[in-house]
Amino acid sequence: MEAEYIAASEAANEAVWMKKYIQELGVVPSIAEPVVNFYDNNGAIAQAKESRSHHRSKRILRRYHLLREMVTRGDVRMVRVNSIENTTDPLTKSMSQIAHTQHLDKMGLRSMSDWVYVKWEIVKIGDLEAN
Repeated sequence: MEAEYIAASEAANEAVWMKKYIQELGVVPSIAEPVVNFYDNNGAIAQAKESRSHHRSKRILRRYHLLREMVTRGDVRMVRVNSIENTTDPLTKSMSQIAHTQHLDKMGLRSMSDWVYVKWEIVKIGDLEAN
């Protein structure tokens, strides 16, 4: 839970900074909504929403508890996402090839063999046009 909470704090900190930067630029006028961050760890979400410390959180540095303040102020909204819908799971967990491929498609990533095939097709078409 500690690692997930620290990662959530770092992600929220960066997201709030980017939001404030975009607000100051005046590029997106509708950016007043809170930043929505998705997490699959119930412990990290509960830790961020509770104002009291637990014995498990005593080793977490004070600076990471800024996440609680950001949630309380309404700068960040933490939303639970199921592992099945968590697009980043292939980066941290093993899964079936079908599920892995579906998540990679959601991220916009392609297999290296797809790139080799596409490159071969481009070269082949180029050779035909040269003749």
